[in-house]
Amino acid sequence: MTPEFARPQRLDQIGSGESTVEIEADAGERTALARRFGLPAIDRLFARFVLRRDASGIVAKGHLSAAVTQACVVTDAPVAATVDEDFALRFVPEGSEQDDDVELSEDACDTVFYTGGSIDLGEAAAETLALALDPFPRSPGAAQALKEAGVLSEEEAGPFGALAGLRDKLKR
Repeated sequence: MTPEFARPQRLDQIGSGESTVEIEADAGERTALARRFGLPAIDRLFARFVLRRDASGIVAKGHLSAAVTQACVVTDAPVAATVDEDFALRFVPEGSEQDDDVELSEDACDTVFYTGGSIDLGEAAAETLALALDPFPRSPGAAQALKEAGVLSEEEAGPFGALAGLRDKLKR
């Protein structure tokens, strides 16, 4: 199955130095990705990759920028959000043995496996977007809707909230 936002980069076109590749999703690709991720809309999706070879594969560092609409987890109202995310990925051939004893440094990359003679920068950008989305988006009216439904806030439900309720009862 071809991904909605396929941007294959042939491995034989990645030289020994750094190269920059910019990709942007068109309207049809954004619509398909929004459907895949359960979003009302993706209005913009752009990524800049700086690619270079190293001993274990292809290293891609860059920046992803997107404008999306998510549904509020409480009211289902649309919530506009922007994503500005730096990323570091290492593309390695499928079946490559990974050394589990390697210490991760602060600049450790997420590993993406590939098969064949190319890597898919579009799918990498799509997955980066999916991971960067707010898992619990809330609209401005979410707190009021929860209160009307009888759901306690974190402050009210915590131990100090119970003490505050007791304090209020003692004052009466």
